[in-house]
Amino acid sequence: MSNEKSSTKMSRRTIIKAAAAVGAVQLAGPFVITARAADTVKIGLDNPLTGTYAAVGKNELVGCQLAVDQINKKGGILGREVELLVEDSTSGDAGTAVQKARKLIERDNVNFLVGNVNSALALAMAQVSNEKGVLHIVPGGHTDGITGATCHWNVFRVCNNTTMEANAVAAPMIKNAGKKWYYITPDYAFGHTLQAGLEKAAAKLGGIKSGADLTPLGTTDFSSYLIKAQSASPDVIVFLVQGDDMINALKQAVQFGLDKRLHLAGSQQELEALQGLPPEARVGSWVFEWYWKQPGVAHVAEFVAATKKVTGRVPTARTWFGFVSTWSCALAANQAKSLDARKMAKALEGMKLPPEVGLMPEAPFYRAGDHQLMGTLYDGDAQAKGSEPDDLFKVTSLVKGVEAAGPVEDSGCKMTWPA
Repeated sequence: MSNEKSSTKMSRRTIIKAAAAVGAVQLAGPFVITARAADTVKIGLDNPLTGTYAAVGKNELVGCQLAVDQINKKGGILGREVELLVEDSTSGDAGTAVQKARKLIERDNVNFLVGNVNSALALAMAQVSNEKGVLHIVPGGHTDGITGATCHWNVFRVCNNTTMEANAVAAPMIKNAGKKWYYITPDYAFGHTLQAGLEKAAAKLGGIKSGADLTPLGTTDFSSYLIKAQSASPDVIVFLVQGDDMINALKQAVQFGLDKRLHLAGSQQELEALQGLPPEARVGSWVFEWYWKQPGVAHVAEFVAATKKVTGRVPTARTWFGFVSTWSCALAANQAKSLDARKMAKALEGMKLPPEVGLMPEAPFYRAGDHQLMGTLYDGDAQAKGSEPDDLFKVTSLVKGVEAAGPVEDSGCKMTWPA
């Protein structure tokens, strides 16, 4: 991607316009903005607004701005107004994501860095934030290394890691769909670790790998992969692709009639993908990381209403990721009574999110040993139509994050702190 886009200080009006365009249009840049007061606290969001992951990236942006609005209404961070600066990382260009991260930190002097949807980009950004000593919240990059072997003292993650997702879904998939699995996997860090986690989790339960294919990010034609998968005679085709790739893969699988001959399923599924699919292709068993329909869970209804007021649709897990990531910045600073990154990181370790932020049956918390958020995972099945237009997933069971994650010792994280 070219280098013409400068760091973007976005007004609420601009953010709302961007949010309303989720899945419809791509954002144009650079944005024309007005200067803000020099004493604002700055949060830099370096996330995809174009490409395969544009829809989920834009929903994380919606969540970030909702949180900023709430934080400012409650007095800001350390009594100062919060300002959100937004960069389009693209969906898969690590060089662009790193360049934008450096721009946010070095030129715009952000106090916090948030991003990325793409695991490979999140890993690359984490190297920059650690070098610069900036508190970094990863909203939606899942590969294990972020809070595992390549963990950093300044980096925290909101979404689950791939081991947690694999462990949460393996048993019900084997029970309900069968033991022979064929994997269709995106060829980058997220896909590699998710498939490895599923193979390990399934093997413990008697699962068998009948084949696998790695697919480039942005694949539009999955026919050759689906033909190979069918030829292997699996019980299940396990779809690990995400974003537009998930939509294309499932749509084509149903067009081929594969849903009538075997099971289509996977690990991580997202509401954005189900919304983008025709009703007949909303099939399979999956795990959601957050779901908007949680009767009896405090403050969820208010969050749904606030999101619908902005976008006209219910929040997704991605909306929640952005919301929690941004609130985590404020909670860390206000708890530490400082914008010193080390002090804020120490304050965030072990912190339970308040109910109005956590929005889960049990309060999510950041595990001290690896900085992974421990929340709830939602096992269930896609459905063509529910009781409401966006009710496209039927939750069948809840899994505690601490149970799916295993002990810190197994994560590979060896946390080191600056003197």
